[in-house]
Amino acid sequence: MESVLSLDDGRWSQPTEDASSFYDDVRNDNLSSNIIHQPSPPPVLAQVQQEYRPISPSRVADPRPGPVKPQDGMTGSNAYQHLHIPVRMMEDFLRLAKANTTKNLETCGVLAGSLKNRVFHITTLIIPKQESTSDSCQTLNEEEIFEVQDKLSLFPLGWIHTHPSQTCFMSSVDLHTHYSYQIMLPEAIAIVMAPTDESSPHGIFHLSDPGGVSVIRNCQQRGFHPHEEAEDGSPIYEHCSHVYMNANLKFDVVDLR
Repeated sequence: MESVLSLDDGRWSQPTEDASSFYDDVRNDNLSSNIIHQPSPPPVLAQVQQEYRPISPSRVADPRPGPVKPQDGMTGSNAYQHLHIPVRMMEDFLRLAKANTTKNLETCGVLAGSLKNRVFHITTLIIPKQESTSDSCQTLNEEEIFEVQDKLSLFPLGWIHTHPSQTCFMSSVDLHTHYSYQIMLPEAIAIVMAPTDESSPHGIFHLSDPGGVSVIRNCQQRGFHPHEEAEDGSPIYEHCSHVYMNANLKFDVVDLR
């Protein structure tokens, strides 16, 4: 357990060996400055936060996320391929989102990558054009996202967004957004970055399957709204059990803004 990276307080127990590679339009952002070179650790299971703050009913009426489920013994549709995340990616996303966060505006990004040896690797963080409020974020010109993924032969592996002044949770709107990713790829993840939430500054979530997936599939409401409990009594969404932090994995940033 001592080798697990401490994600809950926003610090990494080991720095990366290689700086993240970036496209020309973000090379001057100084995201990879002051890198300390040390031997990189092997990928380790992403640590999850088990303590929660009360969630404001005005923001979401869904229950808190369920605990991580062990992969041992899981078969069929409930068995997930492992998914690796670059250690620095979430830190760098927060830096890219800093201007919006200061203004209490959300920022979102798309996670894309590849499949190698039956393991998904997030290798590209795409920041699309977007419109934001304090509790919502709408992507624009989505054809540009698809063009990047197609040109680089990337899988859409999930998405990431900030809660600039809220706690770390998935709102009802977030759940509907993630549903579109998870029905395309069961391993798809949703990362929530909540820089002002000292007890849980980030979370890596997905819909419970089949309970949560069924609830969202059958829900026709829009905006912030409550959801019925899943028929099997499971939480609608939960912490991921198939995600690993990989200090050796390099990534690119494509900022389309």
